[in-house]
Amino acid sequence: MPADRPAAPDHDGTSLTRRTVLGATAAGAGATVLLGAAVARAGRQDRSGSAAGDPPVPTVIAHRGASGYRPEHTLGAYQLALDLGADAIEVDLVPTRDHQLVCRHENEISGTTDVAGRPEFADRETTGTVDGEKVTGWFTEDFTAAELGTLGAVERLPRRRPHNTLYNGYWPVPTLREVLDWAADRGRRRGRPVPLYLEIKHPSHFRALGLDIEEPLTRLLHEYGLHRADAPATIQSFEADSLRRMAERTDTRRTLLLAGAATRPHDLRLAGDPRTVAELVTPEGLAEIAGYAHLIGPTLDLVIPRHADDTLAAPTTLVADAHARGLAVHGYTLRNENAYLPADFRTGDGGDGSRYGDVFGAVRAYLGQGIDGLHADHPDTVLLAAADARR
Repeated sequence: MPADRPAAPDHDGTSLTRRTVLGATAAGAGATVLLGAAVARAGRQDRSGSAAGDPPVPTVIAHRGASGYRPEHTLGAYQLALDLGADAIEVDLVPTRDHQLVCRHENEISGTTDVAGRPEFADRETTGTVDGEKVTGWFTEDFTAAELGTLGAVERLPRRRPHNTLYNGYWPVPTLREVLDWAADRGRRRGRPVPLYLEIKHPSHFRALGLDIEEPLTRLLHEYGLHRADAPATIQSFEADSLRRMAERTDTRRTLLLAGAATRPHDLRLAGDPRTVAELVTPEGLAEIAGYAHLIGPTLDLVIPRHADDTLAAPTTLVADAHARGLAVHGYTLRNENAYLPADFRTGDGGDGSRYGDVFGAVRAYLGQGIDGLHADHPDTVLLAAADARR
């Protein structure tokens, strides 16, 4: 597809090209890091980055920081991601009781903090319903940001990543403001911005509780100058309704995240819309998405599905269909361990889920579909694989 195919129009009526979207999203002023020219493929343009400072493609996004090596969503995981050369860092957002935003993958925090061992918070354990599912534990919306700041972050996958437990309790739960301050400081030190992918978690759920995420996020984006179309930030959500709300408040780029084909986004369920993700990724569905988003973030199984035995099936046309509608594609999530890789790339007998598999082969398979970016727990591995594929 031509490099200058227009994407969704910006608020001032101008059109963003896919190159502009990718450039501003991944590096602001432009990051070169370890990546070089994109793989040349028949019928596709060279998306290696321009002299104006566009980043190379694919973009490597550190998933919750370098979460393969440090407890996720800690300043330690974010800093290591930068040290390893990641192009951008993903930050999940949930609200607190006093309507601050903190960085957690889920609002139930017993698996990612030491809250269960803190007697002063024992009475806050409860059972709630999140997006239609009953969940028991401790929830961020029952704590103030100051209280959450006293908790130590812990490794979410201790059996799979026992070495990461060394860092349990070393870093507290950060607020978004703390992360924005950290990113601004690191950007000044290294001479280029630290791009952030800011994910709005469970927006309909929190809106019903009177704790909408969009309002404090909008305020912070404006305060830190991240509300413009060329800002080094991207807003993500699995709910289109949340992205539409943010489109009315900022010009920051937006990504619609897409789970499995049979799943139904929570905002669609609430609206009585019967569509599943399978219908959203049709050419017609993608055309609708392009009206409010600049990118899609599909689970990698939507790019190359898996058979029942977990081996890869024939690729879909999702990437080409998205590109034809001006949407860039950043897929999730690559991890080094056998347990998370397609069976084709597991090493040994495949029974040791913690053993590292052939992630280089997996990266080549997804890059072969023309994908524009990858979320990774181990960003250094994906950077190496991407660089090797471009030679």
